[in-house]
Amino acid sequence: MDNQYNTEKIIEDLQKKYGKETASKLLSYLDLVLERNQHINLTAVRDRDEAIVKHVLDSLSVVDLPEYREARKVLDVGTGAGFPGALLAIVSPEKEFTLLDSTLKRLRVIDEFAEALGVTNLRTVHARAEEISRKPEYSGAFDLCVSRAVADLDTLSKWCLPFVKKGGKFISYKGENYAEELERAGKTIKKLGGRNVRVESYPGEPEEISGHVLIIISR
Repeated sequence: MDNQYNTEKIIEDLQKKYGKETASKLLSYLDLVLERNQHINLTAVRDRDEAIVKHVLDSLSVVDLPEYREARKVLDVGTGAGFPGALLAIVSPEKEFTLLDSTLKRLRVIDEFAEALGVTNLRTVHARAEEISRKPEYSGAFDLCVSRAVADLDTLSKWCLPFVKKGGKFISYKGENYAEELERAGKTIKKLGGRNVRVESYPGEPEEISGHVLIIISR
């Protein structure tokens, strides 16, 4: 079967950008997810080549943004199987990552995989975003909040912006219909102190994730 995703080149590019050891750790994490996915529902993507594009490349699409580079404390809301949070933690050991999800069994899997791979700069939190964001230790506590494939932007803004400190950022990974979502979320974003909304296309994106964008909201 032809490799329609050209993953050999993608892996080579990952090695050039992050180093062979880090690239290997990224792929090992993905392989652990796909293996465990046979027993617990972690992802709808079951093909490894497709997952490299749709999970690894997609998750790492924020890394060259100045908003990401400048952040030290990062929260991933609705992390699921650890996309993007766990993969970002692997490539950015200098940052602190908190991975939030309401499904405990997924978080336990992330903890297990992080320990197996020696990823020490992430912690998982089992809670609902709309409830925990009101707690003093979480409210306005993060330089950056990211969220991928979780909910519409209006709902995400209500969940994510309260976690972001003044001067911090919220980045939402979105698909082709982002403009409609952005229009609907405008009032909520403004009400919660969001400003300077910017839309960035995925850098050097493969055809398989073309049309995807990163919505960056300052607070």
